[in-house]
Amino acid sequence: MNKIDLLSNIFIFTVGSISLFIMVLFVLDMIQTKDAVRRNFPVIGRFRSLFTTLGEFFRQYFFAMDREEMPFNRAEREWVDRATHEHDNTIAFGSTKSLTPVGTAIFVNCAFPTLDDDAVEMQPLEIGPYCRIPFHAPSFFNISGMSFGALSSPAVLALSKGAKLAGCWMNTGEGGLSPYHLLGGADIIMQIGTAKYGVRDQFGNLSDDKLKEIAAHEQVRMFEIKLSQGAKPGKGGILPAIKVTAEIAAIRSIPEGQDSISPNRHPEINDVGDLLDMIGRVRAVTGKPTGIKAVIGAYGWIEELCAEICIRGPESAPDFFTVDSGDGGTGAAPMALMDNVGLTIRESLPLVSDILHKYGLRERTRIVASGKLVTPSEVAWAIATGADFVVSARGFMFSLGCIQALKCNKNTCPTGITTHKAHLQKGLNPEEKSVKVANYCMNMIHEVQIISHSCGVSRPRLMGRKHVRIVQSDGKSVPMDRLYPRPDIIASPRALETPPS
Repeated sequence: MNKIDLLSNIFIFTVGSISLFIMVLFVLDMIQTKDAVRRNFPVIGRFRSLFTTLGEFFRQYFFAMDREEMPFNRAEREWVDRATHEHDNTIAFGSTKSLTPVGTAIFVNCAFPTLDDDAVEMQPLEIGPYCRIPFHAPSFFNISGMSFGALSSPAVLALSKGAKLAGCWMNTGEGGLSPYHLLGGADIIMQIGTAKYGVRDQFGNLSDDKLKEIAAHEQVRMFEIKLSQGAKPGKGGILPAIKVTAEIAAIRSIPEGQDSISPNRHPEINDVGDLLDMIGRVRAVTGKPTGIKAVIGAYGWIEELCAEICIRGPESAPDFFTVDSGDGGTGAAPMALMDNVGLTIRESLPLVSDILHKYGLRERTRIVASGKLVTPSEVAWAIATGADFVVSARGFMFSLGCIQALKCNKNTCPTGITTHKAHLQKGLNPEEKSVKVANYCMNMIHEVQIISHSCGVSRPRLMGRKHVRIVQSDGKSVPMDRLYPRPDIIASPRALETPPS
């Protein structure tokens, strides 16, 4: 055999071996269910892990540092990933987080931290004391509103199953109640958006019959009237026509294959009186706690709302107030609104908490904080500032395997989370992903408790503004309770009155 023939045979053997190896990898990727990207994009999807690993070494020369990326940086995503997979969440050498930028929150550890033996288990908190069926919410960390339509059916099912495992609630978003929300067994918060999806009559108006039908499900614990959301204040929900399938159209009572555009506000709510009337109507029909969700810009209306409650009585107040952040996320929103409108949670949360306190409503109306709160320090800050509960959407999307591809509105999500294409959804296994959802929630709760114990309190809700210092422009930090002192109570709608049993 001459040299040319030998080289030719070697080449053929090498090519054949490589081809066989690729075919084996292809089959292995297709049949596995743990990694959605590899299953949807066999072999090619493996390069993501390779590039992620190499990025650890290359990024200091060519790419963004750990905490420079937007909307979520590498450090935040990696914490969620480690929590999701139950990996060791300790780090070595030193923090990559700078503690000098203005506005940085620093928790005040005490000389004698709470011993593990003295720590108190998380206690359920009652919402809706004046309702026929109050809700005793077991978890301070929960899943924020994400609609079926914006999310795929396996994603909704995985979240519901995960919420059940973790003991937290799941908000439906404005897209209505789907079978996948109920199938997982989670506690459900039914959101009523401006289009009344899921609870509308043939003319698009709020239907008492539909409300009763939804409330009949024991899993549906509360109702949330959405006034606005952080990613698009003053703009209704947007679901592109490509994502309005027959199933989604049936749940929302809208035409299939057409853009689903919600009104930019509830047409029947023109002032705070109308808002309290709607809250009262939903609560009376369903018998369950009813609250509101809004991103804060102008806030005089909150003062007017509280003043009206003082006249009507504490039973008329919303049972909870979800404060959304101006930098919140969504499946689709105009860039002009997403980038420029609405206060961030850092400013709006203490503002809302203090107004409710001023009118003697702080214990009557529970506060839920929402908006880019995906790590323990952010959740602990929100609780110390004045929130009773914290909800996250994108944090739980990361727990499902979201890679921040920014394709939510294109129906081409590579991980199957925000697409209705069957060949992409197959990569998302609800049974396996539900465990990761639960892991994220439970590890979040655990590490928030670690922070509270360092501050010397036995459970997170005992943290207050005195436990946090905020860095100022001169480089020094000041106590948050000095920056945001609690106002004096100026009025009270019989706030200390014991509600009926």
